[in-house]
Amino acid sequence: MEPVGVVEFERLVAEALDGLPDELVDLMDNVVVLAADRGDPPDLLGLYDGVPLTQREDYGGLVMPDRILVYRLALCEVCGDADELRHEVAVTVVHEVAHHFGIDDDRLDELGWA
Repeated sequence: MEPVGVVEFERLVAEALDGLPDELVDLMDNVVVLAADRGDPPDLLGLYDGVPLTQREDYGGLVMPDRILVYRLALCEVCGDADELRHEVAVTVVHEVAHHFGIDDDRLDELGWA
């Protein structure tokens, strides 16, 4: 599909975050979710860049926030329409938030989120 604009895409990412259970959001720590145009490789839909909560033994001090990046152009390219894009943005956000909690791709695949 034709790429949606940046503002519209950021709204979809915000919707996906709003759809997460409050109990889960309350446990997220020092992480920011950002929309970006494209990752590396260019077909990457999302990326978690940080230290998962399960590995933060020596984490602390003035550490920069972890980042979850959701890639607008790659997601638009794999979607056929706006409804599919909304769904794929939500799946990508859940997938990357799971990495923040230390859940790896194999486990996400078992759960049907890979």
